Amino acid sequence: MPSLEALVEAGHEVVTVVTRPDRRRGRGGELSPSPIKQAAQQLGLPVVHRLSDLEGLDADLGVVVAYGALLPGSLLERLPMVNVHFSLLPRWRGAAPVERALLAGDDETGVCLMGLEETLDTGPIYATAKTSIGEKTVHELLHELAELGAELLVATLASEGGLGEGTPQHGEATYAKKLTTEDFRLLPSSSAAYLSRQVRLGRAFTFIGGRRIRVLSAHVVNGVSVAPGQLALLDTSPLLGSADGALQLQWVQEEGKRRSEASEWWRGARLNRESTSWGEEALSL
Repeated sequence: MPSLEALVEAGHEVVTVVTRPDRRRGRGGELSPSPIKQAAQQLGLPVVHRLSDLEGLDADLGVVVAYGALLPGSLLERLPMVNVHFSLLPRWRGAAPVERALLAGDDETGVCLMGLEETLDTGPIYATAKTSIGEKTVHELLHELAELGAELLVATLASEGGLGEGTPQHGEATYAKKLTTEDFRLLPSSSAAYLSRQVRLGRAFTFIGGRRIRVLSAHVVNGVSVAPGQLALLDTSPLLGSADGALQLQWVQEEGKRRSEASEWWRGARLNRESTSWGEEALSL
């Protein structure tokens, strides 16, 4: 959405916006448009849902952001396209580049403005912008990269040389495959740092005393040793023992209950710290 709005604000004529079809949401099952469609309609722009609707389109350039599918070569031959890709290519080509960069513990990530080819994220690079990852959550990174990508897009199009020819990608390519449920599951065999990165993905969960718990926020505790799979308390908040240290829970949500501070949840859970373990679905006996 930031890229779409930035193009319009910069004075480019956006002739068509392509986004997914409306989806049914809520109890009533009413059709709901995507955020992109809503933004386009507010800007007075036409919206289509199929690539076939681009047949005969009179346009100079296509701009792709988070489309989630390969585009056919026949379309790319008729209409050159650039992609605002959220990684520092060739690292993290594919579906989940921001999440994979965070999980891998990369120091930085960024945005590449690249030419689209039939193959996955292999095209030439026209411009790049970087940012540090630090302790940012995936939500914070996505928001930052969306804004950074929009700025990079309009600045490059407005530059004296425009897109130019671009430069080929150099370096080892890595692939950002889609996340699965296991990518969000916290396990005692992982390092405390990795567990913290999983939590920053936003959908982390584990089992404590056999209860499924969403971990909304947590941080690594240095200088404290807790055996993997065991629990301890620090300032009334639970500590999860990991492969190399401990993770202190801050905000959690037990399945079927409201979110709460971890210390409050622990008091209400009435579990025995000495006999309760974490990571296993079955209740410890």
